Amino acid sequence: MSTFLDIIASVGLWGAVLRIATPLIFGTLGALLCERAGVLNLGIEGIMTFGAMIGWLAVFHGADLWTGLLVAALAGAVFGLLHAALTVTLGLSQHVSGLGVTLFASSLSYYLFRLIVPLAGSPPTVVPFAPVNVPGLADLPFIGPVLSAQTPPTYLALFLALLLAYVVFRTPLGLAIRMTGENPHAAEAQGVNPMVVRYGAVVAGSALMAVGGAFLTLSAFNSFFPTMVQGRGWICIALVVFASWRPGRALFGALLFAFFDAFQLRLQTAVDGVPYQVFLMTPYILSIVALSVMARRARVPQALMQPYRRGER
Repeated sequence: MSTFLDIIASVGLWGAVLRIATPLIFGTLGALLCERAGVLNLGIEGIMTFGAMIGWLAVFHGADLWTGLLVAALAGAVFGLLHAALTVTLGLSQHVSGLGVTLFASSLSYYLFRLIVPLAGSPPTVVPFAPVNVPGLADLPFIGPVLSAQTPPTYLALFLALLLAYVVFRTPLGLAIRMTGENPHAAEAQGVNPMVVRYGAVVAGSALMAVGGAFLTLSAFNSFFPTMVQGRGWICIALVVFASWRPGRALFGALLFAFFDAFQLRLQTAVDGVPYQVFLMTPYILSIVALSVMARRARVPQALMQPYRRGER
């Protein structure tokens, strides 16, 4: 018991929680924005992979780190535009389109990486984001060292979670997004163009997903390898349901999963005689339990996965 308490009380654990949660926050916010407008985006895994690759590649060829994030966001927006064209304009299956985007983006990431980057004994690296020391924060007890160990994209993710919560529930734009996800015909009757709203939400949401992938190569690590996303996109899809499509709860869900993951990593070195695979699967089991409990009370946007055609009822 004392070992558990020591781990929980350590600054290193909570610093790791924020780092692990950052790509999940970006991805979950992006998926949430898409689904609030009525579009399921299962392309998130591939979009995050491509964002990780193209952001790293831009920096590897001389761009600064912020430009790398911007390039990743633009690339994610392009895939979002593709997904929106297939699902919003053509009305195709959102499941099939999303899975197609994932396969296409993941394969294209590996192909371009091998085409542009020469094979080497060890993967090439870039200089990643460095932790930023915000004046005044470092002096705060406990929370100061935790926050001072974070890089700028982590602060950006936390800010965007708060910003999206405000936009969705406190602005006319957020009302238009929610109306489109609930009843696009009613939104059209109020002068809102559901096609434009869905396009905008999918493109912006996909850009956020790609930034989450770019965080892995430009902040958490300093190189790219094709399997580095490791299912985070699918976790983000589950976190949206866990959050009941609310940005504040999405932030909490990402932090909760990150806590489970960071905690099990430390337990592997603190507890002897238990196969490490048990610790690896623990965060996923706990997440499934939490998702099962929260999903019972989740209220799904009524028009989610329903294609909209002007004039039809």
